[in-house]
Amino acid sequence: MEQPHKRRVRYSGTHPRRFQDKYKELNPEKYQDQVEKILRSGKTPAGMHVPIMVKEILEVLQIQPGQTGYDATLGYGGHTRKMLEQLQGSGHLYATDIDPIESEKTKARLAALGYGEEILTIRRMNFAQMDQVAPGVLFDFVLADLGVSSMQIDNPERGFTFKQDGPLDLRLDPTAGITAAQRLRELDADELEAMLVENADEPYAQRIAKAITQTFRKGISIDTTRQLAAVIEGALAFLPPAERAEAVKKSCQRTFQALRIDVNSEFEVLYSFLDKLPGVMKPGGRAAILTFHSGEDRLVKKAFRQYAREGVFSEVSEDVIRPSAQECSQNPRARSTKLRWAVRA
Repeated sequence: MEQPHKRRVRYSGTHPRRFQDKYKELNPEKYQDQVEKILRSGKTPAGMHVPIMVKEILEVLQIQPGQTGYDATLGYGGHTRKMLEQLQGSGHLYATDIDPIESEKTKARLAALGYGEEILTIRRMNFAQMDQVAPGVLFDFVLADLGVSSMQIDNPERGFTFKQDGPLDLRLDPTAGITAAQRLRELDADELEAMLVENADEPYAQRIAKAITQTFRKGISIDTTRQLAAVIEGALAFLPPAERAEAVKKSCQRTFQALRIDVNSEFEVLYSFLDKLPGVMKPGGRAAILTFHSGEDRLVKKAFRQYAREGVFSEVSEDVIRPSAQECSQNPRARSTKLRWAVRA
């Protein structure tokens, strides 16, 4: 295992203690009236985590009391809580998360709701290690939500967004591996361009990669989120002013996505998960996977169809399931979500 790397830049600001922050840290049920009011307004603000496609996931998984399940990506615990409710106090749910910061908060949050170790086991593991979560146990249902949580995105110290300044980190586990700032310095222009295309379908990949490498050649560092955003903005300065702002915003989103995928080896992790998935499912067991960009969805679609051809899965979703228009209106972060499901033969 690689040694943890000490960050070169730390964000010196503090989070404003608004309602959204209270919602994140405490029990959401205490703020239900405020939550519903905000959702009716048509826009979920930064800092508020709302589980995506809960109804559709529960319909796909068909959870029954007494079953055993696996939540591959604990996150805030919104999906976890809904699945635990379906178990009605019997059965068991295993959950994993490699984020040491958020997983402890979520564990405490669920324990406060009465979900202790007798029904819920949380392990700090990558879901590529799903065969090690509960050796010898086969699951009736499996959920993998591949999205980054709102708490990670909206914490500037984690470096997941260009909208606030902070260290260019992007690690899901900030205690291990190298930061995105370090990773940028390791890649030449061709490698950067390939990463931006493969991980995010970035149309201006060549220009952005060239701008980043030229910045380093000038002796200028790119250690913060705003510094990277400024380089991207400079790379797209050739665009007409009327379309430049929106193009810069989208290219920043795609570049940060591509870097996050690379730093956390997300495609490799997903490959491993898909490879091990059938081996941990009971006959008739059901799996649901939420993806948030085309690269992930292509991998899941290909794997499910291959398993169906081989007779490993008896059923797979022919068409992707998308969130409703109402959900997308209330929670803009749901818009890119795709759900695919499969049933073990």
